[in-house]
Amino acid sequence: MPDYLPLFPLKLVPFPGEQVNLHIFEPRYRQMLHDINEGNGLMGIAVYIDKLMPLGTEVKLQEITKIYEDGRMDIKTVGTRIFEIFTFDNPIEGKLYAGGKVVYRQNDPKVEKVLYDEFIFFMKEFFRLIGHEETLLKPGLVNSYTLSHKIGLKMEEEYDLIRLEKESDRISYLIKHLKRILPVMRDLEQVKSKIKMNGHFKNLDPLDF
Repeated sequence: MPDYLPLFPLKLVPFPGEQVNLHIFEPRYRQMLHDINEGNGLMGIAVYIDKLMPLGTEVKLQEITKIYEDGRMDIKTVGTRIFEIFTFDNPIEGKLYAGGKVVYRQNDPKVEKVLYDEFIFFMKEFFRLIGHEETLLKPGLVNSYTLSHKIGLKMEEEYDLIRLEKESDRISYLIKHLKRILPVMRDLEQVKSKIKMNGHFKNLDPLDF
C-alpha cells in the first residue's frame, strides 16, 4: 500500500546512507520543515532532471543547524531509501508544498565477493589517480552508494544507479564506469608528469654535427 510523503523536487540524486545538507529559504519548504520536524521527520527528495522523474529518495531530518532571522534555515538530513512516485499533489490540500503517494523500492544487498573486490580495486585506483587517499575504502565499509558522488558520474548516471534494485547490478554499473574513465585519467597523469619534467632544467649533451 502506498505511503504519503511531503515531496521536495530538486536537481539532486541523494543516495541512501548519504548525508544531505540543505539551505531552506522558500516559504513553502520552511512550512514543510516545520511540519516534518513536528512529525516523523521524513520527506522525499523528488529528482528533477528536465522534468520530475518517477524515482526519488526518502530523507530523514537529523538536525536544524541554524535558523536565520528571516526564517531561512540550514538543515542536515540523511538518505534512507528509494521510492517511486505514484501521485503528485502540488500543493497538498491546505499546504504550500507538494506531496504524493509513494511505494518504496526493493533493495537486494547481496553481492559476490569477487565482484565486490574488483569494485574496491578500481575505486582505490581512482582515488590514487586524483591524489586522494580514501580511508573509507576498506572492504565491508563501502557499498555502491557510499562514494558514488565523488567518481564523476553525471546526474543522469546517478539516477540510473538508484533505478537498480540489486547491489550486484549497481556494483557492476560502477565498475563499467570506472573502467571507462580510468584509462583517460592515467593518460592525464602521464601528461602531468611530462609537464613537470619539462619545467626542470636538464643537462643535455650537445649534439656533435
